[in-house]
Amino acid sequence: MRAAILLPLLALCALEALAAAPRGARDPAYVSDAECARCHREAAQAWRDSHHARSMQEATPATVRGDFAGLALREGADTVRLFRRGKGFYARARDAGGRMRDHRVRYTFGVEPLQQYLVDAPGGRLQALTAAWDTGRRRWFSLDATGAVPGDALHWSGRYRNWNLMCAECHSTGVRKGYDPAKDRYRSTWTAINVGCQACHGPGRAHAAAARRGRPTPMPVDYSGGDPDRQIDQCARCHSVRSRLTDRDDPAAPFLDRYRPETLRPGLYHADGQQDGEVFEVGSFRQSRMHQAGVRCTDCHDPHGGKLRRPGDATCTACHATVGDPRFPTAAGRPYDGPEHHFHAPGGPGSRCVDCHMPSRDYMVVHPRRDHAIRIPRPDLAARTGTPDACAACHADRGSAWAADFLAARRRAAGEPPPGRHHGEAFAAARLGGRGAAPPLAALARDRAVPAILRATAAETLGQMGAAVPDAALADPDGEVRAAAAGNASPVRQGALLAALLGDPLRAVRIAAARSLAAAPGALPQASRNAYARALDEYRAAQGAMADAPAARLSLGLLEEDLGRPAGAEAHYRAALGMDRHLVPARLALGERLAARGALDEAEALLREGLSLGADEDGLRQALAALRTGRLHGPTSPDR
Repeated sequence: MRAAILLPLLALCALEALAAAPRGARDPAYVSDAECARCHREAAQAWRDSHHARSMQEATPATVRGDFAGLALREGADTVRLFRRGKGFYARARDAGGRMRDHRVRYTFGVEPLQQYLVDAPGGRLQALTAAWDTGRRRWFSLDATGAVPGDALHWSGRYRNWNLMCAECHSTGVRKGYDPAKDRYRSTWTAINVGCQACHGPGRAHAAAARRGRPTPMPVDYSGGDPDRQIDQCARCHSVRSRLTDRDDPAAPFLDRYRPETLRPGLYHADGQQDGEVFEVGSFRQSRMHQAGVRCTDCHDPHGGKLRRPGDATCTACHATVGDPRFPTAAGRPYDGPEHHFHAPGGPGSRCVDCHMPSRDYMVVHPRRDHAIRIPRPDLAARTGTPDACAACHADRGSAWAADFLAARRRAAGEPPPGRHHGEAFAAARLGGRGAAPPLAALARDRAVPAILRATAAETLGQMGAAVPDAALADPDGEVRAAAAGNASPVRQGALLAALLGDPLRAVRIAAARSLAAAPGALPQASRNAYARALDEYRAAQGAMADAPAARLSLGLLEEDLGRPAGAEAHYRAALGMDRHLVPARLALGERLAARGALDEAEALLREGLSLGADEDGLRQALAALRTGRLHGPTSPDR
């Protein structure tokens, strides 16, 4: 009897999952890549062999590179078995409810040096298995370094392994997430399964129609103007760490109307700006002298095939040579590819430009990625701040201090001055809680000669330290700096300046100003109230565009708290914790909200539950101690 009821129910669930599964959709503004290729044959041929063309594919014997021959992979306490059944590829693994099931692989994800596999899950989801295939060593390996279990957001079946939220918009073209927060379901679609022509150039139907009439018009994203940041911003859509600000992308709109890029914050970057977390390339490149000089991504990389334009050191010596490229005259003047520059035997370790200037780090276990800040090694800085050192990476037996002494001796012999102070020293001091870091950071935030990402990071760091953000940063010509300054300025002391930014041409700046003013609405000039209301609506919409991310629900809860709406705040905190039970800031905020309304037993149980999960014990223990002494009150926004 039970089986008779259960089987139809399972069939119904399967049909429901299939109906909601992500799929291609016809957006009238887009055309097929085949139509682009009719005119742009050379570009199309280069693209066909690229990683972009194979970023996501239907799982077939031609596209699946992994060995699905019944092999088993140990992941935490479980074993995942990878096998074939007929024409299908399967993984036997525990689902979100802890049940061992056979999951059919629907799509491949990436092509090398690793390939991942996507399977269907309830609610229109695609989930990325943490069992991945190493294409170089031809072996299975696990991407799960946390020991996550079913129910955890980092388990392969969890929210942070979800294609719709974490992966889709950078591996496919014209993605519409279609998330319903009330039902926690997706109806996601794409116009092309992979990264096609229109992912970078924008929808092409109008262009194609005009070309057929013999009067072609520019594509929505036009690179012909010569502005290097136009191209870099378009690459940054996917090759940077950023948050989405709208639920529908307009490829022709300014980057800061569509996204908010991350600064050089801890966990993503070391204090001196070297890559630490998985940050991709653009945030590093924007720190570089190359970016300051107007170098574009396509000066080094073919835009359609993605490969380097020139092999090896020729990529660098095209400009850094005795003659070089007339576009960049300051890079020329002497040879850079000999021992007099790199101090190593030609052709040996340490002799390549990238060995010293673009050190590599492995991400996703097997994927080496080079740091695109293209910086001069500073072993002296590494010795003082503990940041990585390209010299010590090879000369580990001697260390950074030895390398610093060696380079100092070379400089003295050449009559060169020692290197000056580095911004990394101020950031390192700030991370250690040093109040003495504020003056150099304030000077950095005002210095328009340094890269904008450094000025933005300095302004943000000052605000997080409780120090004053310079007024000059709120008037910076670069929108990234204005946004970082506005998000960390004091609404009491700088209310008038923040109010002026409510009409900024860039959405990222407007919403940052509105969010800061929400913490002290009394500081808002009467004449700015309409602009404030509009910008605050934009802020809510930006969080709504990421409503499937726990951090966005936490942000909305903190906003409700500042606006004096405790019930709304509590609902958002609970939603965030429901998405990720390990999200300690949401747990602390909810605990404080419960304490503020007198639900002390529930607050204590919530905090103790967090401790039982092994999450950020110090913060939770401090909150428990404050709860017992009556010092735990509702969340508040400090007067920055």
